[in-house]
Amino acid sequence: MSGLSSTRRTFLTQITALSAAGLCGADLAAATSKVAYNPAGRFELKVFEREFRQNQAGRMLMARIYHPVGAGPFPTLLDLHGGAWNFKDRTAEEPMDRALASSGILVVAIDMTLAPEAPYPACVQDANYAVRWLKTTAQMWNGDPSKIGIYGSSSGGYVGELLGMRPHDQRYNAIPLAGASRDIDATVAYIATRSPISNPLARFENAADKQRDTMVGYSKKFFDPWEMIVESNPQLILDRKEKVTLPPLLIMQGELDDNVLPAVQEKFARSYNAAGGKCEYRLFEKCEHQWVAKEGPQTDRARAMVKEFVARQMKA
Repeated sequence: MSGLSSTRRTFLTQITALSAAGLCGADLAAATSKVAYNPAGRFELKVFEREFRQNQAGRMLMARIYHPVGAGPFPTLLDLHGGAWNFKDRTAEEPMDRALASSGILVVAIDMTLAPEAPYPACVQDANYAVRWLKTTAQMWNGDPSKIGIYGSSSGGYVGELLGMRPHDQRYNAIPLAGASRDIDATVAYIATRSPISNPLARFENAADKQRDTMVGYSKKFFDPWEMIVESNPQLILDRKEKVTLPPLLIMQGELDDNVLPAVQEKFARSYNAAGGKCEYRLFEKCEHQWVAKEGPQTDRARAMVKEFVARQMKA
């Protein structure tokens, strides 16, 4: 029997035994979570794709799975791509995904609905569905389903923040997961981000001031009707003191980012902590918005930082 089949058999044996003991849902997930993750680990990878879901525009969204070769169970991380809500796909953060997966993390990168296909909250619904989907499928690839984490870049970081803060929002939970039990929800254990759009209104105003018409158009296409830029604004959600969930959050921000301004990001981090959350804000000197797209010391630092962040959450 293959290693994958053997691991799955072991997992099912544990489930059967714990269920017989009267554990279910979150209690069962916690009891089966015994993940030893070493951020300095080195694993070969199997990288493959599978159909994720068909969106309302008729496009088949795909998932790219970065599967460490080993028995596991591995921490499981959902990658949400950037692209100003209007472009890019599951391949956008491939270098980061490979680096994380090679250390012993099951990384699953998904396509999300783009604004020309459907505005907010369509892509958030895709991501919410993906969290629930991974909770039922991660063990197939030796992943741990009990602590699903998020890695989000730019607009993907925005989606990740909304997922973490509003895991039970009925709008975000609108896509049913066939065959899933009622206790499978979209709560996440932690969120790691690079240049997240934590205040999309401030980002829009910055783009307008700099006469970046293309970026202004991206925001108008995504936030339709326009008042959604206030309703779905992570910073303003905190300012309004809405009842939210605040999982551990990592924000990696470029010092020279003139797209998402460091001062705006710093304010969000302070607000998150003041609301009772734990946000680790890390500034990367001499780095712009997408510095991780280029190899170099600061990119290496970002990869190591995410690994260490994941390791701390797995021990929590």
